[in-house]
Amino acid sequence: MGRLSLLLVVFATAAAGLAGASFRDECDIPWEPQNARFTDDGNGLSLSLVSNYSGCMLRTKKQFIFGSVSTLIQLVPGNSAGTVTTYYTSSVGYNHDEIDFEFLGNETGQPYTIHTNIYANGVGDKEMQFKPWFNPTDGYHNYTVSWTPCMIVWYIDGTPIRVFRNYEKSNGVAFPTKRPMYGYSSIWAAEDWATQGGRVKADWSKAPFVANYRGLNINVCECSTTSGGGNSCAAKCASTYNSKSSVCQLSDSELARMRKVQDEYRIYNYCVDPKRYNGSVPVECSLP
Repeated sequence: MGRLSLLLVVFATAAAGLAGASFRDECDIPWEPQNARFTDDGNGLSLSLVSNYSGCMLRTKKQFIFGSVSTLIQLVPGNSAGTVTTYYTSSVGYNHDEIDFEFLGNETGQPYTIHTNIYANGVGDKEMQFKPWFNPTDGYHNYTVSWTPCMIVWYIDGTPIRVFRNYEKSNGVAFPTKRPMYGYSSIWAAEDWATQGGRVKADWSKAPFVANYRGLNINVCECSTTSGGGNSCAAKCASTYNSKSSVCQLSDSELARMRKVQDEYRIYNYCVDPKRYNGSVPVECSLP
């Protein structure tokens, strides 16, 4: 088992910035590499969507179980309708696990939708969406996914916006604990659903659509070829994080800030969608 610590402080604000390891050294571009551009030092990156079929995707070279991944992103400015920029972690293969940030573009002057979701054992459908309380195209903002054996937390500029807790043993709610993940980011076209339910399409005369990145922060428990992979790596990584009580709870200040964001800026919560579940709610929605 290895410990990978690639950048600076996980919850640095956008004003402070992140300056760390090289995207070029630590990541691959497995889809449409011609649409990626690195800064000279490799610490900055742009991903471009040039047509309905030609976007771009970045993936970390190393896999991990538990930890935090963080970066600064400047989303596509202007008319970004029909585009999706993503920042997420995911395992590979069937019944995959995944933790998502997706940024759904919109018409000029209309806000992005910040879409979050989680998949465990191949099952998702746990969406929460937010409208931004800031301009995500004006400068860089920090987006962080924190994944521990106890809970998953989504952060923006150091403020938690959502928590998904591990109720697998107590209540049978699937939670990712065993499959190593990669970190990913991508930009792609989703005209059929991304903007106002697909009503507004991309204006391809404005292409390329470009998302910019600065600093990749990965502070995780690495699953290397010598760590055994799979269950062996999961057990070792769980042991590492279970020794830290702080990974299982937010501070009072964090809880207060999260409630404020959810009260004022959350626009969809799967837990309160009665039509979707015929009047019932998923088990985890009624738990603390």
